[in-house]
Amino acid sequence: LWHSDSSFRPIPAKFSLLSARIVNPKGGNTEFADMRAAYDALDDETKAEIEDMVCEHSLMYSRGSLGFLDYTDEEKEMFKPVLQRLVRTHPVHGRKSLYLSSHAGAIRGMSMPEARLLLRDLTEHATQPEFVYVHKWTVHDLVMWDNRQTVHR
Repeated sequence: LWHSDSSFRPIPAKFSLLSARIVNPKGGNTEFADMRAAYDALDDETKAEIEDMVCEHSLMYSRGSLGFLDYTDEEKEMFKPVLQRLVRTHPVHGRKSLYLSSHAGAIRGMSMPEARLLLRDLTEHATQPEFVYVHKWTVHDLVMWDNRQTVHR
């Protein structure tokens, strides 16, 4: 699932890194999608429409989409949805980007079907080949990425 690490936490991960110790001889690539370029490619009407939208991100939502549905009351409390803006502005250079993740399951003020369709459409837009880098792993590779401006799978 396309995701941004820990977007379901009140303060999500800024950066992540992954180092290859053992590489599967077949498959196992990691794909990264540039949410800045995806945002830039949206038409002005869509940018205006989504500018102030706030999404609910939950680990239970993303896991539930894979069939994991049995949570204890303690886990339900621990993984309550958190709010994240759909369009974010990078604090250093000010560039806007989409903030999508498989953890996003609702948008404040929208019906569930409408929100899920919009999130699906935006994710399909943002993960088109022109926005995606595929990393083919070799032993000892080290990849670091900015979770504020990319999604990966």
